[in-house]
Amino acid sequence: IPQDPMDFEWSYWIEWGRERILWLLAGHLLVSQVSRILVEKYKPWCLMVYGMAACWLLLGVKGFAVILFHATVSFAVAQFQLSLLTWLCSLILLFTLRIPAVEEAKRKWYDTENEYYLLLFTVSVRCLFCTSFSLEYCWHAPAQKSSHSFLWMLAYVFYYPTFHNGPLLNFDEFSKQMRRQEAFSLKTNLSILIMGIIRIFFWWCLAELMIHLMYIHALYSSAPPLEAASYWALGGLALAQVLFFYVKYLVLYGVPALLLQMDGLKPPALPCCVSLMHSFTKMWRSFDVGLHRFLVRYIYVPMGGSQSSLLGTLFSTALTFAFVSYWHGGQSYLWYWGALNWLGVITENGVKRILSVSLIQELI
Repeated sequence: IPQDPMDFEWSYWIEWGRERILWLLAGHLLVSQVSRILVEKYKPWCLMVYGMAACWLLLGVKGFAVILFHATVSFAVAQFQLSLLTWLCSLILLFTLRIPAVEEAKRKWYDTENEYYLLLFTVSVRCLFCTSFSLEYCWHAPAQKSSHSFLWMLAYVFYYPTFHNGPLLNFDEFSKQMRRQEAFSLKTNLSILIMGIIRIFFWWCLAELMIHLMYIHALYSSAPPLEAASYWALGGLALAQVLFFYVKYLVLYGVPALLLQMDGLKPPALPCCVSLMHSFTKMWRSFDVGLHRFLVRYIYVPMGGSQSSLLGTLFSTALTFAFVSYWHGGQSYLWYWGALNWLGVITENGVKRILSVSLIQELI
């Protein structure tokens, strides 16, 4: 049965996974387990060197240089210890990814469009990691600066399991867990690995069945079937699409999450099933947990969050969704998507505030 070719993300990462990325992840696992047995103290640096080598191998010397340049610039700007300056630097670095002349120059480095896209996706995710490190550097006292050295930044930025597509792990979590030396059991790790592989294989089979049998994305790409469908059918298609999106990310985030566990780190929770969700707020909290933690820690709370006035809360929420839309690419449909999610979240929070009034509670 031919598969639905219209879901670019799934086809793209599965192709790269089969060709090289899964082999490089297996190499990371080997280096990690050997270093945990023999040189636990130097594990972060062993994994950093491996990540740099994998990056060089996959993206070439120029791709490696771009990521190293982003990290160096971010670290240099962080020395001023001004959060606003750090954010300005991060936004400018993200903006450079969308300059047509720069895009064309980078395309010429590679033989295929897929290789260029791998660089683009990787650098976009690395921008978030650089931002996390730089803001933590700005916020920590001078006595803690030794744990925020450039070497630690490179260990964080070039950590391979999260390198190309996430999930996102904030620097403070990564640093604390990577420094922690705990008892290592090869037998326990092996059982975690086997169970993890079985689960991921099941999710992958389910995703492949959906993409070979349901043709959700092909239907969405053609106007006539959508125009002819009833509202109930359109609702069913929408639900089918988000369910596939959920299963897809169980695989795409499940593989790196398993490797994080094998390295002795606690990965962000995998996405919750969308069928169990009934609110925008829960969706954002529990689908991409790593991204949610990043947004709350570095944008929402510093801008006032729920502790500020009503206007302050609206503004900090709007700024959070604006960044999400910009980071995903900044196309017009993404701004609409961000705005609709913002409206959904503020409506829910507004209703909660109204229902918490004692008079309304008495009426209920």
